[in-house]
Amino acid sequence: MNFSENQSIYLQITEFVKEQILLDKWKKEEKIPSVRDLASELQVNPNTVMHAYELLQQQGVIYNKRGLGNYVSDDAGEKIFSERKERFLKSELPATFRTMHLLGISIEELESRFKSFLYENHKK
Repeated sequence: MNFSENQSIYLQITEFVKEQILLDKWKKEEKIPSVRDLASELQVNPNTVMHAYELLQQQGVIYNKRGLGNYVSDDAGEKIFSERKERFLKSELPATFRTMHLLGISIEELESRFKSFLYENHKK
């Protein structure tokens, strides 16, 4: 994982975990990597992963079974999906629309490119 300097590492780790859940790589009610294992995999301090896991627990995305580890919450996917969709629609999409307007990009051109993207990235 390549970390950005624009955001705290623990927040980037929370986004990484959420992405694993959205991609269905980490399934609901499934045990996730231990703090040490994920820290080793991402080459970060275990305290940083612990901080990320604590935030994810507060958000209800994961939960801890004492002595057994951390698990994906049953409704984690729905929570993450709702949060990301809301963030995209309120923050990212207006910026995209502004750029489209400034560059004269039409909705039709965007739709055509989006369809191409879907075709290229989701071939079965």
